[in-house]
Amino acid sequence: QVQLVESGGGLVQAGGSLRLSCAASGSISSINSMGWYHQAPGKQRFLVAAITTGESANYADSVKGRFTISRDNAKNTLYLQMNSLKPEDTAVYYCYAEARRMIYWGQGTQVTVSS
Repeated sequence: QVQLVESGGGLVQAGGSLRLSCAASGSISSINSMGWYHQAPGKQRFLVAAITTGESANYADSVKGRFTISRDNAKNTLYLQMNSLKPEDTAVYYCYAEARRMIYWGQGTQVTVSS
């Protein structure tokens, strides 16, 4: 079992920055990949960024050059640095971890970008 707790969401003006954190606990050593999805009202959950244990990162085209995903293995924490935020980035952001073919989710953190 893996437990995930997100933090760092909030309200920011367009062009601003936020950093999301996702603290992992439980069977940490079994985690392969981690990442972030977001879900806007009335829309499906959408993959924003993912990172493997080998630090290989992938991003959705809509966030390339603006968002950076990273993980601090010593702190068992995943981060998403979000710069140049746009109103269309407004959503609930969920952290996930893949471990032993199971997907674990955090509770989500709201990000609201005002124009």
